[in-house]
Amino acid sequence: MPWWGWIVIGVMLLGSEIIVTTDFYLAILGAAALSVAFAAGLGLETPWMQWALFGALSIVYLLGLRKRLASRLGLDGPDIPLLEGDVAVVQEDIAPGQTGAAELHGSRWTALNKGHSPLSAGTRVRVERTDGLTIHVRSDEEARARRKRDRN
Repeated sequence: MPWWGWIVIGVMLLGSEIIVTTDFYLAILGAAALSVAFAAGLGLETPWMQWALFGALSIVYLLGLRKRLASRLGLDGPDIPLLEGDVAVVQEDIAPGQTGAAELHGSRWTALNKGHSPLSAGTRVRVERTDGLTIHVRSDEEARARRKRDRN
C-alpha cells in the first residue's frame, strides 16, 4: 500500500475516535497506521511487512501507551456512579436473600434483598452497595434502623 493510503487509514481511525468514543483504542490504531505511513515513506514497500509492522505497532502502542493516556486524562475509572444510599423502587416481590428487579435512576437493576423481611413490589429501598450490576438493598425502615444502631 502506498504511504498515503496509511495516512488515509490513520486519519479515518483518529476521526472515528472523535465521533465514537472507544477509550482511545481507535486512536492508538490510527497512530500505528500513521507510523506505518512514515515507514512506507522511508522505503518500506512490501505490503506484508507494512501489515506486520502495523500489527506489531498496534500491540506495542496499546500495551504501552493507552493505559497511561487514559489515566492521564482521567478516563480509566469505572463509569458507574456511586449508588450507595440512593433510593430504588422494588418492581417485584423479593424474599430475604433472594434477587429480583428494582428501578433505580430510571433503569432496571438486579436487586439482592439483604434485609430480614420480604420486599413487595412498590417498596422503597436503600442501596447499601453495588456488586457489578447487582445492587444490595434493604427496606427504607431497616436501613434507617441499621444506620441508627451503627451510630450508637
